[in-house]
Amino acid sequence: MKKAKRSFKVLFSLAMLIAFAAMPAVAQEPQSTPPPPSAPRSVQLPKPVERTLANGLRVIVVERPGTPLVAAQLLVKNGAEVDPPELSGLANMVAGLLTKGTAKRSATQIAEEVEALGASLESFARWDASRVNLDAMSSKVAPALEIMADVVKRPAFNNEEIDRLKQQTLDDLTVELGDPGTIAGYVGSRVVFGDTPYGQPLNGTPQSIPRITRDGLLKYHSSYYRPDNAMLIFGGDIKAAQAFTLAQKLFGDWKKPAAPLAPVPAPQQGATQAQVLVIDKPDAGQAAVLVARRGIERNNPDYYRGLVTNSVLNGYSGRLNQEIRNKRGLSYGAGSALDMRRFTGTFSASAQTKNQSAAEVAALLMNEVKRLETAPVPDVELEPRKAVVVGNFGRNLETAEGLVQQIGWLALYGISLDEINRYISNVQAITAADVQRFSSNRLGAEGTSIVIVGNAKEFLPELTKLYPNVKVIPVAELDLNSALLRKKQQTE
Repeated sequence: MKKAKRSFKVLFSLAMLIAFAAMPAVAQEPQSTPPPPSAPRSVQLPKPVERTLANGLRVIVVERPGTPLVAAQLLVKNGAEVDPPELSGLANMVAGLLTKGTAKRSATQIAEEVEALGASLESFARWDASRVNLDAMSSKVAPALEIMADVVKRPAFNNEEIDRLKQQTLDDLTVELGDPGTIAGYVGSRVVFGDTPYGQPLNGTPQSIPRITRDGLLKYHSSYYRPDNAMLIFGGDIKAAQAFTLAQKLFGDWKKPAAPLAPVPAPQQGATQAQVLVIDKPDAGQAAVLVARRGIERNNPDYYRGLVTNSVLNGYSGRLNQEIRNKRGLSYGAGSALDMRRFTGTFSASAQTKNQSAAEVAALLMNEVKRLETAPVPDVELEPRKAVVVGNFGRNLETAEGLVQQIGWLALYGISLDEINRYISNVQAITAADVQRFSSNRLGAEGTSIVIVGNAKEFLPELTKLYPNVKVIPVAELDLNSALLRKKQQTE
């Protein structure tokens, strides 16, 4: 019996081994196509409630009870686009100094008080807007908002803090301007926008930052940080009545200047001359390749067509990454961006690669964008890319901060706040024909420039075969303060 049992165990073990050995072959069989995305779920967010204070401050509240958190954003409707040409980086420095001291609080006191409340407070400027963001427990929102109001209305702009931030900014720029990808981005903006405001480096340059003075900071703040040029947006676990009461109490005394704020004129935009530009950086271990052109403004009717078109190109499963990284192994990642602003924006596609393959990658980026014009995107590809757009949108709304940011963008550009509830249906309505039409009308090669930053001797011969009219600027001669992009030669 014992021998029989042992024989049975051996036979059973062999059978199980054979069975398990066969399983990996089945489990590892690759699926030819990923499963299609499920149908998107409709979302109905609470209707925003708003009120305008007597001083002109627009207050918007989106109630979302459930999690005891509140996000608030003070949004000033101007940013780096109003920096004087010789003072690029001014708006960002003004915003950065708000939390570095007020008439009654030092930078240390602000940090300690915010931390003691378990809150977070940050301030920064971008194109078209400057922001102060606050996150706090709903039970602590009143004292946290008082600090926010203090930094917005009464920044001290202490000379010690100004000098410290200027040095930090210069140090950051030194690091950034050693990176080919960052250089390509700055150069791309100048190529696309020239000497118009959007062409300036948002964070400034090593030449512009030292020119910023306390008087210039105060002038910018008094000119644009005014209640009739700002919005205060609440989202999360707060009642509208409570939010309006807090806004009146803490911002109602914010005085509106007697003179109305002059509107910012749209920049004069002539025809964009496409070019192929190389910034020769001999010590670059890799080359940064960027293709860029003017895109569309946020209020353009093509907004949703642009979102979906960009999604076809961008992301890990987007065409650019699939072609350049996954298929050819020429980069760790390739992608695109459609940056939409008040007046216009940019479309760009980029990748970093070996110096030797820079010309090939530039051609691949251009070809993939061009391919969208010539053939419709198959539904099996288009539907997952639309699902990515919808999914990113949904994730951004999961937090009170994300909800406030979305409402703030709509309010900034004068778009109906209810569009947030139509976003998903608008994305789903985009067809392959829409993508093809957008690509043809908005992404044509005739207005697209190529910028490559890297060791030129490694790729210039091949690049000139593809694009004969290549302009080369040594990195030591690069000047980001002008659309000419080249330092003026000193005359004896």
